[in-house]
Amino acid sequence: MNKNFLQTLGLQDKNPGTSTGRQSFDSGKYIDSYSPVDGTRIGSVSETSPEAYERVMAAAQVAFKTWRMMPAPQRGEIVRQYGNELRRHKDALGRLVSYEMGKSLQEGWGEVQEMIDICDFAVGLSRQLYGLTIQSERPQHRMYEQWHPLGVVGIISAFNFPVAVWSWNAMIAMVCGDVCIWKPSEKTPLCSIACQHILQKVLKDNDLPEGISCIINGDYRVGEMLTKDTRVPLISATGSTRMGKIVGAEVSQRLGKTILELGGNNAIIITPSANMDVVLTGALFGAVGTAGQRCTSTRRLIIHESMYDTVKEKLSKAYGQLRIGNPLDEKNHVGPLIDQHAVNTYLKAIESIRAEGGVFAVEGGVLEGAGYESGCYVRPCIAEARPDMRMVQHETFAPILYLLKYKTLEEAIAIQNGVPQGLSSAIMTDSVRESELFLSAAGSDCGIANVNIGTSGAEIGGAFGGEKETGGGRESGSDAWKAYMRRQTNTINWSTQVPLAQGIRFDL
Repeated sequence: MNKNFLQTLGLQDKNPGTSTGRQSFDSGKYIDSYSPVDGTRIGSVSETSPEAYERVMAAAQVAFKTWRMMPAPQRGEIVRQYGNELRRHKDALGRLVSYEMGKSLQEGWGEVQEMIDICDFAVGLSRQLYGLTIQSERPQHRMYEQWHPLGVVGIISAFNFPVAVWSWNAMIAMVCGDVCIWKPSEKTPLCSIACQHILQKVLKDNDLPEGISCIINGDYRVGEMLTKDTRVPLISATGSTRMGKIVGAEVSQRLGKTILELGGNNAIIITPSANMDVVLTGALFGAVGTAGQRCTSTRRLIIHESMYDTVKEKLSKAYGQLRIGNPLDEKNHVGPLIDQHAVNTYLKAIESIRAEGGVFAVEGGVLEGAGYESGCYVRPCIAEARPDMRMVQHETFAPILYLLKYKTLEEAIAIQNGVPQGLSSAIMTDSVRESELFLSAAGSDCGIANVNIGTSGAEIGGAFGGEKETGGGRESGSDAWKAYMRRQTNTINWSTQVPLAQGIRFDL
């Protein structure tokens, strides 16, 4: 395999895992990154030590004093330049994402395109950080709201989107005037190094402080340095519900703020009027894209009993046509799981499904032989199940799809909502009444609700996030920028008197 993209991105055998942009710190302890594609060790990054963390934090605090006073449109200009650099490096960075994480090359390129798109969005946003003018009850007084940057924003990202989710947070935070410290997943550390190299060039070319964007690398103990640090007013964390509960509790104890993007158990409701081509395309990519390792992956198909057998038959046939293999080969549809731990979790889930009485319409299993030497390639599978089964209620980060029957749409919506998670949902229907019910207050309880598209994938223009055990956070578009800023209400008295509110008199 040609790995010139590693050199293009400035990656070495051993890379600094702690960086303030131009200064790097080597602790002498390393995390090895192995590709799930072929099991090859790609390189290593230095673990962040407590001493290095303090140097990063000091640099970030110094940089914030300069960055917060730059006009927001000028900050947007820096983000614009970063977007242009990403365009230049899209091919190489997309290949790295595919190789280190295991998603298809098209998805790797698509993830970098998301970074470019959020840069474009943030550039426009830099001229739209609007406050409000408020009518005062006191004569010759003016009231208004304005928004100020928070300070140092901590970003903890997951392996499945090793670059895009960081950019969703960092590009918005940067135009808001914040500086960022990024703790990426220890499973995909080289992607963070590459992003930092690219951004470093932009900051250096503009003679800006090195601490505007920093990275720290390591396991959960490095993440704890961020979550426990009172100098970090906001933690944006993406990962499992278990992780989010720990982070949320830790940050709330010090009265910090969080944006939590956690687990999903996403469903598509299929009604009798649904277009079968739309159903198959939406369900198939939603279930097997990124080998089922998206928080928005389709986990459940809730199918009307009148078409259950038809959907099962057609979907099973489509699964039989999937090509599983090296994700850098564009002919393949499905790549590997991230590591052996993920494979073991997948196998245990299959055992549990059988133990609960589930029947497999499409069998799973680990693939062996030429091209599968990493041991991380598995068969996407389909299980006929019941809504109350423990595994159906649980999110397994793997390509396992559950088929569930329903009689009425109200029953289907109850099944859809009857799980602890609340991220993404969809309905396949040609009925306006059915779609409007699904989108109403009596419909889906998820942060994302779609009609005639799948659960997987989201555009950066809309706020991304979910409810219940998904965490309640929102990232990316719409007014999600407000989470990265603090609101200030101002009152200006331009009279020669000091009237009090609510008609209170205080005469001397």
